[in-house]
Amino acid sequence: MTSPIRIGTRGSKLALWQANHVADTLNAAGLETEIVIITTKGDVVLDRSLDKIGAKGVFTEELEESLRTGHIDIAVHSAKDVQSSIPDDLELLAFMPREKVNDVIISFDPGFSLDRPDIVLGTSSTRRRAMLKRYYPHAITAEARGNLQTRLRKLEEGQYDALVLAFAGVHRMEYDSLIVRVLPETQFIPAAGQGSVAIECAKNLDLPRKLALRNLLDDPDAHTCLRAERAYLRTMEGGCSIPSFALATFTDEGALQLHGGLISLDGQQFVEEIQETHDADDAEALGVRVAEAVLSRGGEQILQDIRQHRDSESATF
Repeated sequence: MTSPIRIGTRGSKLALWQANHVADTLNAAGLETEIVIITTKGDVVLDRSLDKIGAKGVFTEELEESLRTGHIDIAVHSAKDVQSSIPDDLELLAFMPREKVNDVIISFDPGFSLDRPDIVLGTSSTRRRAMLKRYYPHAITAEARGNLQTRLRKLEEGQYDALVLAFAGVHRMEYDSLIVRVLPETQFIPAAGQGSVAIECAKNLDLPRKLALRNLLDDPDAHTCLRAERAYLRTMEGGCSIPSFALATFTDEGALQLHGGLISLDGQQFVEEIQETHDADDAEALGVRVAEAVLSRGGEQILQDIRQHRDSESATF
């Protein structure tokens, strides 16, 4: 390869960490790289929650257009931000080794407790808000958009008592000392893709370049798990604005297990399903089966209620 690998990324510190992690991996193999910063709609519209922006791919659309034009060779995303269906002319080339998937509570108060009355918890996640209402109904949730440093500034200013975030981002930005609680992944089941870095490219990217990138960046186990989780999400027809969850793992016996489900906005209704397969090639079919089970056991009604709630909210503006 005579020209550098052009790596497209958002401009936040966390996004740049991910892009530089990709660049370091490629540089170690002798490939030259160039990082290209691209601003997305999700970076610009910060006065509304994600479920009210009303567009799929709010953190990926502009990056994807740059893939089409050839301005960049690959786009680096947090896997949980990637929409459930990829445009036909693009593909997810690789998923890098996965970080610990848990949600965590961070606070400047080392004695912070979730059991305190009337605590204010900042989060931008519909799923986390719903789960907090289910397991900690006394807590008050408040919208917390912006990059991690912006949220930390708001936390320091006292707008929240604590923030609820993904461990991966907190750890990668070296804020582990602020973690006051690691939420169990068996209870606060993460969003599909949480903890993984996804690499996207155009399908017509030069084949030798594509194969080299896949060989250097892809983690087969993470890729198998993400195929199951994303098939689940795609069947649910949900994105980051839907309080769904999906976590695929390998059991001690080597089976691929998928824990998926859906929770109502008020946290009162909760449907989950756990299934497994011993055939990694069955990963996507496993995701579909789990989603269909969740939908048939009450998930469809939860989704319908969420849509009606959002329609009524929109009608008031």
